[in-house]
Amino acid sequence: MHYQPLERPLLHRGGNGLSASGAPNPRAALAQRSPLFSEISLADCTAIVGSAHERQYSRRQTIFLEGDAVRQVLVLISGCVKITQFGQSGCEVILRLNGPGDVVGAFGPSAQGTHCSTAQSLDTSAALVWDPTQFEMLSERYPALRRNAVRILQERLRDMDQRFREISTEKVAPRLSSQLVRLLKQIGKAVNGCTEITLSREELAQLTGTTLFTVSRLLCQWEVLGIVTARRESVSVTNLPALVRLSEGE
Repeated sequence: MHYQPLERPLLHRGGNGLSASGAPNPRAALAQRSPLFSEISLADCTAIVGSAHERQYSRRQTIFLEGDAVRQVLVLISGCVKITQFGQSGCEVILRLNGPGDVVGAFGPSAQGTHCSTAQSLDTSAALVWDPTQFEMLSERYPALRRNAVRILQERLRDMDQRFREISTEKVAPRLSSQLVRLLKQIGKAVNGCTEITLSREELAQLTGTTLFTVSRLLCQWEVLGIVTARRESVSVTNLPALVRLSEGE
């Protein structure tokens, strides 16, 4: 069963990027950090965000399933979401992870059909949500929004190309270390002087196209070398330069 998330409309904002009280619009300012709103003025960003709703998702909640009709366009404003597909054998593969500022799932012209993947929140998360038809109208009104959407789709393709090349040509150690370096930038959190990635070993295996045993073995080796500290549901990077050298095959 799908859990129906709470939904509440954002407060009406003025066209100058300020709230009714005259204070800066925090949602618009936050949304401006998203690649989707790159080079869009605060006033225009305020108008776009003002037509959205905010939804909250609990940890490990399914947001949509592969095959579901696309009924919303989501921009994550907090938390982390994993995008997955299942093979015929039932094995799960993580296609990508979404952090704050990322668009979750299908959007643009592709948003008229069905989802080709499943989205699940890894942490307590929140997103700005638009109806697909409404978002398409906004894209027509604000051409920069459409241009940014195209750039995001192109970036997704480049990321998939890179990961496919890594899986096809590289050994697991540089592949896993490269993925950890990318994850640090995307979803890493500062904890006790280190940067922590909140993913299980199984999820790291799904993300890098290898086995749980191999990921566990490598993390144990790197922990002995003082490069990472591995726990059941997270990995903390304690020596980033060493991890980067591993990703470069040194």
